[in-house]
Order: sequence, then structure tokens, then C-alpha cells
Amino acid sequence: MTRATVAIVGRPNVGKSTLFNRIVGGRRAIVHDRPGVTRDRHFGRASWAGRDFWLVDTGGWVAGTDDALVSAIREQVETAIQAADAVILVVDTQEGVHPADLEVAEILRRRSDQVVLAANKADEPATDVAYHQFCELGLGDPCPVSAASGKGTGDLLDRLVDLLPATEAETRDPDQVDVAVVGRPNVGKSSIVNRLLGEERTVVAPEAGTTRDAVDSPLRYHSTTLNFIDTAGLRKRTKVEDEVEFYSTLRTERAVERADVCVLVVDAADGFHAQNLKIAASIWERGAGLIIAVNKWDLIHEKDTTTAKRGQDEVLERAPFLRGVPFVYVSALTGQRTRKILDLILEVAAVRQERIQTVEVNRVLQALVQRQQPPQQAGQEVKLLYGSQIGTAPPTFAIVANRPEAVPESYQRFLVNGFRQAWGFAGVPIRVRLRKKRGRR
Repeated sequence: MTRATVAIVGRPNVGKSTLFNRIVGGRRAIVHDRPGVTRDRHFGRASWAGRDFWLVDTGGWVAGTDDALVSAIREQVETAIQAADAVILVVDTQEGVHPADLEVAEILRRRSDQVVLAANKADEPATDVAYHQFCELGLGDPCPVSAASGKGTGDLLDRLVDLLPATEAETRDPDQVDVAVVGRPNVGKSSIVNRLLGEERTVVAPEAGTTRDAVDSPLRYHSTTLNFIDTAGLRKRTKVEDEVEFYSTLRTERAVERADVCVLVVDAADGFHAQNLKIAASIWERGAGLIIAVNKWDLIHEKDTTTAKRGQDEVLERAPFLRGVPFVYVSALTGQRTRKILDLILEVAAVRQERIQTVEVNRVLQALVQRQQPPQQAGQEVKLLYGSQIGTAPPTFAIVANRPEAVPESYQRFLVNGFRQAWGFAGVPIRVRLRKKRGRR
């Protein structure tokens, strides 16, 4: 049974993300004293008193404005409230009741039996009485907490889990695939994720850089849980001047670190920038699977295979390591070939775990050595004796040699290319480890 969902809502800068981080553990949501930093619904797993639940951080609710981005955030908050089994409304005891608090409370009063009112920034919950003023919201007795120090959060969680529906004990799906959707700003990453999920799960706006946090969104596809991590756009470090942009870049890099498969989104009209190559190289070096989704293909008038192949060949000439990476030409706007992304994710995730029998490894290794011997120096023969696969995710092969230090990187690339030609491993980096034969004792 699906675990319960809890949404954290409230106006900007009342400490929602700080409380989210306190409950989930670590610093998963961006915390900043500037209002409006959190824009999307941000998912995280949490547990208290033996109860597991999803915790959802939301953007700040701003009252009385027609700004397009603010309206989009409010829609996200409303969606989170509707989808949640329980809601934590966070208010600021130091600033008192705010018109935005009243507006959110009015929405929540329809389901007040599923709401916990968290009166944050009560540094001494046992003696601070300022939180009583929030009784006028009509959501029951406020629970005084300090998200920054953790005071009172235990009492808050005790009250929260009593509101959650009964569920069976849930274990994490061992077959879950974490998918990071990455790329430069404004290439359509959120639009692709929304298209795949079938709902407006992340804020989409025409201004670049709308997504700040990495956002987890699970999707069940062909009996596998695909956990999509929609991330802030990556740009050159020298251009990341804004402090929040800097934190967002770190979040994206961490998302790539925990991903099994990364979908690198490229704008078809802009082409493959140097920054795309750097992102791809970073993913490849980390050992994650990689798929390149060329988005906005509907804007390209000459949408024939020749045009696609010409652009793809130019990229492969600049970055030969991408020859084993699948390219898919999609349109998030029209949905053209977007489902192919899901199929490729499953394929890449599967081959990333694939194992090759030792006898097959040595058959291919012997054929490669017969085709081209390692570079030799006079009086210092180099022999590759045998090999075996020693790991998966990514596939890693150990090759025993008499003088492993004398095998140059160019020959190691030759072996990797030969292994890929023999077994495929589409979208997955292959590692080769050279080891020296142990002598007899």
C-alpha cells in the first residue's frame, strides 16, 4: 500500500523548508532568508514512531497578486493540499497572524481534522505564549516549535502521525530506478517530467531558472518505480553568481550522484553546447547511465533522419565517449516520442546491472588481443592474461596483466570499445581495471 503523504504549506519565509529538512534529515530543501526560494513541491521520505510517510515541501503562498509565477506556485500548493493525507500549516510566531495565513487557513478549514498548525520560531516552546494568537485561524491548538533548533518538533510529529491513515508496513522497492533529469536552464526539463508524469508536478514558466530545488516524483512504469529527480538547470560555475543559484547547482550535482540513470535534455534549436558536454562527461565519470533527449524537435522544420544524424555525428566527433549513448528526439509540447524516454530508462537501467560470464569475457578479450596487441617495448613484453567482470552499475572488468602499468590509456579505450561492440551496454559507461598477476608463494 502506498505510504501516506504530508504537505507542508504556509506563506514565504516562515520556515517551511527548515522544518522539512528537520523532519527528513539533512539539508534536502534549499533554506534561505529570501522569500519565495522554494517554488516546486519537493518530496522526501520521513519516518516517525514507526510510521513512514512522504513529506512534501511547497512554495510560499502569496496573497493578493496576479503575478504569473506566484499564481503557478499557488496552484502547486493547492494541488499538494488536495493530494495530501495530512497538512502542516507553518506560521511565524514572531510576526503574528498575516493575511496570507488567514487565506490558507480558510482553504484548510474544510479538512481541519487533517491539519496540524505549527507555530514556528518559538525558541522556548515551553514558556512562549505568543503562539496562542493563531487560535483565531480555526485549526485547533497551535503546536509551538523551533524548526531551526528542533525544539517541539517531536510533539508536532506525535500529533501528525495520529492523523495519518492506517497503512501496511512499506519496504522500499528494490527495483526502483532513480532518474535525474538534467541540462542547461530553460531547455524543457520540467516540461518533459510533467509530460511523463501526466500532471503538472513541477512549476513550468517561460523564464529561465524556474526550478531551484531537485524534486523527487515517483512514477510506476511496467512494474518498475521510476523516481524522477527534476533539477535546476546547470550552467557554468562562473555564471552562478546568485547564492541560491549556487545552492541549486550543488543540489543538481548531488542529484546526479544518487541517480541510476540521467536524462540530459538538450534544446534542438540551440544545439549541443560545451556545457552539455561537461554535464555528460560528469555523468559518465560518475558511472550513471545516460540518455540524451533532444527536446523541442517540433520546432525543427527539416525533421528528417538525415538532419538528426548530421547533428548527432557532430556531437560524437567532439565527444567520442557518447557513441554508446542513445539519442532520442522529442517534443515535450506535443508529446512526440516522449514515452520512448521511459523505455530507454528501463533498458539502460537493466544493462547497467548486466553480468557477462567469465568464459565470454575471456573469449572477447582474446579476440581483441589477437586483433591488436598492447604496445610493446624491447625486452619488456606486455601480456594480458585473463579477465572477469568484478562489478555492475557500472559494469566493471578486471584484466590481469604481467605489467599493467605499461598498458596505455589508448589501449584501455580500445578494450572498452571492443567490449561495447561485443555486448552493447547502451547508455552505460564501462570500466576496465588492470591488475598484476599475483606470484606464487
